[in-house]
Formats: sequence, structure tokens, C-alpha cells
Amino acid sequence: MLEIDAVIDNKPTKALVKELAELRIRNLLCFRELEALNENGKFLYKHPLIRNYSERVKLETMFREDPDRFLDEFGNTRENVKRYTSFLKNKKRSPEQKEKDRQNLDKHKDRKQLFIDITKQNNGN
Repeated sequence: MLEIDAVIDNKPTKALVKELAELRIRNLLCFRELEALNENGKFLYKHPLIRNYSERVKLETMFREDPDRFLDEFGNTRENVKRYTSFLKNKKRSPEQKEKDRQNLDKHKDRKQLFIDITKQNNGN
């Protein structure tokens, strides 16, 4: 964030401002997670790293214990990515629907990447 902040002071661009804002949001989420852990002894599972870690543990267990279900879930996730990508291209959907579609697409893309990472990790790549 410090590097981007220094560049923004001299030559601001939309991309850098957006990246700085996203980093700031993730940073605030991180502090909230740590605060919740400190106060309650439990994470909120809102920050992408922690949320994905929790999901990753579940998927890794599924990969080892029930590979058929793992593959079915992977297929479902890939179909969800296709579905929400298609929804976003549909001109008939309202802006509210498109925002939800964008959020769902991001969620399913993240999950798809977890499936890919777990598969690669267990194939020695």
C-alpha cells in the first residue's frame, strides 16, 4: 500500500486508485478478523484468505476421502462460473441482479481456483 500511495501522489491513475482501495478494504477486513479472534477466540471468516483457507481445508478433506464428490463439486462450480458469466452478459437483467451475479461469479471463480490448486498440489505440479 505504501508503494502505491507514493506513486498515486505523483501520477494517479484509476487502476492504482482502485487497487489501493481494494487493498485498504482487505486490510480493514484483516484487522476485523484479528479483533474478533482476540475478543471471541473465533474468526469471522469474512477476509478472503481466511474464508478460502476454511473452504480449502474442507475441499482437501473431500479430495482425500470422497474423490467422486470432489469431482462432482468441481463440475458444479465450473457450471456456476459459466452460468453467472452468461447472466452478466444478459442485457435484460437489472443492475441489482447484475451486482449479485458479479458477486456470485467472483465467489465461484475463487472456489474454482481452489479446486484447481488442490488438484495440482496432489498431482505433484
